[in-house]
Amino acid sequence: MCNTKELQDSIYKSPWRNVYWFTRNLLNTDQYGAVGKDDNLMNDILSEVTAILFLPNSISDNDKYTVCMDIIKRKIRSSAKAGTKALNLRENFITYLEQEIKDSWDLMVFTFTIQYIVQPTNRAIANIPSDDVAFCRNTAENILKSLGRKSVDLILSTWDTMGVTGCLNAERLEVVTEFTQLRSNLQALTIFPRSEIEDNAILTAFVQEFERRAGQKRKSRAGNSLEDVSTFLFHYYGFKSHEKPDHFQTDIEVDKWFKCSDGWSIGISCKRTLRERWKQVSSADGNALSRYKIKEIWHLLTYDKDLSDDKITMLGQQRQVFYLMDNSPRYKSAKEHIGMRDYVRPLSSLIDDIAREQGIIIAKK
Repeated sequence: MCNTKELQDSIYKSPWRNVYWFTRNLLNTDQYGAVGKDDNLMNDILSEVTAILFLPNSISDNDKYTVCMDIIKRKIRSSAKAGTKALNLRENFITYLEQEIKDSWDLMVFTFTIQYIVQPTNRAIANIPSDDVAFCRNTAENILKSLGRKSVDLILSTWDTMGVTGCLNAERLEVVTEFTQLRSNLQALTIFPRSEIEDNAILTAFVQEFERRAGQKRKSRAGNSLEDVSTFLFHYYGFKSHEKPDHFQTDIEVDKWFKCSDGWSIGISCKRTLRERWKQVSSADGNALSRYKIKEIWHLLTYDKDLSDDKITMLGQQRQVFYLMDNSPRYKSAKEHIGMRDYVRPLSSLIDDIAREQGIIIAKK
């Protein structure tokens, strides 16, 4: 088992110490313009620099170093227009490289980093979905095909999980694939002498940077959530939606509007819970709804433990209806209560209710 000093040397003193930092700074957007994301630029640098580095010994290492650094700086500068912020960032990166690349060995580590860490990471990140809706759609379609429209409550309750699980599985596939390939490459690259600890430092540099970039992509997917389910359901069953009624202003967050066969409209809000929004939601009273020919507002909720009797009755009297999970204790108790039963409906009836309001017959089960 290695000691602390060996580990510290592999990170701070080894020629391979910069694999992580080259990776990180090639992809640093704020300081250096993320030149490593430009695959054409990276390919140009790789092909020309490696051609010089592996020339016979008739050219000295110092001359190789000089020529290669000139190639790198020229290529990086030519990738941005004069007088732009992009060029300023590239100049910052060139300054960084001049400080870190001192000899031909550092150049080999730099080209190694581009070929075996940065470019594979670019490919892997590109293969990870930018949103999770596709996974949700595919899974939801399979559920509806097998279980029919009564399974809408299952789709709503698992919509987010579908996407998160699908995208994380995609991440796992990419990181395992590229990690396996990198380890295989390291075993084959005997031309570059390295210790086991140095190999571990290289492998973890890849994993650390992959996770950082994958985490950024996860954040970009975070907005794709339950609101997408109404769009999916309307598309799947061929329902027609429309924009919100002209000049209608309210704090209600309505995700989908549809026109009924009598010319009035119904708004659908897909949220996990009302939380404290219900007092704001109540600003859309019955008179306001009638003024804009809005028949009802339907709330599709997957979490109803905070849905009190007061919320149900107050909003229900303002023509707002709660679609709850069929097996929810909250739904069962409200359905049996004379003061609340008109304001709650099972999610399994949602599709039939929309079809009835639009006056259409659903072909799909």
